[in-house]
Amino acid sequence: MGYELRVERPAPLAFAELATVLGQAGFEFRGSQEAGEVLARHGDGVHAIAVWNGGGLSGTPGSDWQVAQLARVSALLGARLVGEDGESYAIRDGLVEQLNGSAAYEFGKIDEILAAGPAVWSR
Repeated sequence: MGYELRVERPAPLAFAELATVLGQAGFEFRGSQEAGEVLARHGDGVHAIAVWNGGGLSGTPGSDWQVAQLARVSALLGARLVGEDGESYAIRDGLVEQLNGSAAYEFGKIDEILAAGPAVWSR
């Protein structure tokens, strides 16, 4: 099992809002109001980026592309993307960043990350 990132926001996330926002932004959803997957397309492929559990959204990314997609979804929902250790991930000034206190780590330019696709991190 990988490292989990959660989409968090002050107001509860309703399925109808999730479905509307995802559809408008070009994401896909497979499943039901109770459980499903959020999918993003790259080239001819469709890749799972998050899991919906009927009230929350989370993902276990294996690439910068997946982190960037999760950050996009979070921003579209007016939410924060938060890791297990309390760090957050965001898109700021065209960059995907991990923020932990006053420290920031840049993953890179969002356009370049999305264009590169879901290449899995090497261990």
